[in-house]
Amino acid sequence: MTLGIIANITKESVFEVVSSFTDKLKKNGIDYLLTKSLAEENGKLKIEIDEDFVADDSEIYEKSDIIISIGGDGTLLATAYNAQFYDKPVLGVNIGKLGFIVEADISNLDKIIADLKNGNYEIQERIVLIGECDTYPKEKLHAINDLVIDKDGWPKLIELTIWVDGEYVTSFLADGVIIATPIGSTGYSLSTGGPVVSPSADAITICPISPHSLTMRPLVLSSSQEIMVKADSPHHEVQISCDGQRVYNFPPPLEVKIKKSPRPIKLIHTSLNTYFETLRNKLLWGIDVRNKTKNEGNRK
Repeated sequence: MTLGIIANITKESVFEVVSSFTDKLKKNGIDYLLTKSLAEENGKLKIEIDEDFVADDSEIYEKSDIIISIGGDGTLLATAYNAQFYDKPVLGVNIGKLGFIVEADISNLDKIIADLKNGNYEIQERIVLIGECDTYPKEKLHAINDLVIDKDGWPKLIELTIWVDGEYVTSFLADGVIIATPIGSTGYSLSTGGPVVSPSADAITICPISPHSLTMRPLVLSSSQEIMVKADSPHHEVQISCDGQRVYNFPPPLEVKIKKSPRPIKLIHTSLNTYFETLRNKLLWGIDVRNKTKNEGNRK
């Protein structure tokens, strides 16, 4: 088994984490590859490593059996986006802030290595959205978390019209709309009042962003359904953002078809946690601030 290591070099202490991780891999007899961007700066090695283990990003995805993403949720999304084209599974290690969709924290490195070495893990497939615009035929838009259509720099609302499987659904004025996967349901979509959707659910959510209507609410669809969104604006551009990482600007009126991609991403799940444990620990489900305050008062 060969692990490909992709890390966010802007994160504090990332080089120490990678050095510690590779040392542990060596002791366990596990092969690995590092990207040049991680290992080199101005022609000098940033960490103690044999040059034979250094490779270009494309080689990492081609030659590795599992990709290790070291950073946060954003790093995992960027890594998984690339890994999908090579059909390689990804395991996320968090050295960022919240780290909701990553699998583990850096304190769990020994456990991660043991689970990988002993085959104590499963590969889970997750939905990817794909968008197509007639005005932008060169490239399809891929989103693991969400595909967001918004007003760009325009200070006023834009007009949005939605169809599902060719049937007219509604028209409304808003700052934009979020089309999210179950993984993305705990991101931007959640902040706009969207539902939390289990990552194993075969669903897509539509969430308006600040709609100029009290009756507009999020909508949950089957992932087998095709969504058509038309966005019109007096402004010269409408923006589409994929996972907050790949941004495209289009002249209005814009029409984009969105559906489930035939190619999912693959994520490694170990024995470290479950989805509902993550909800409790990361989103603080079940914590009653009133009881906490009361208990603290009782201890005084």
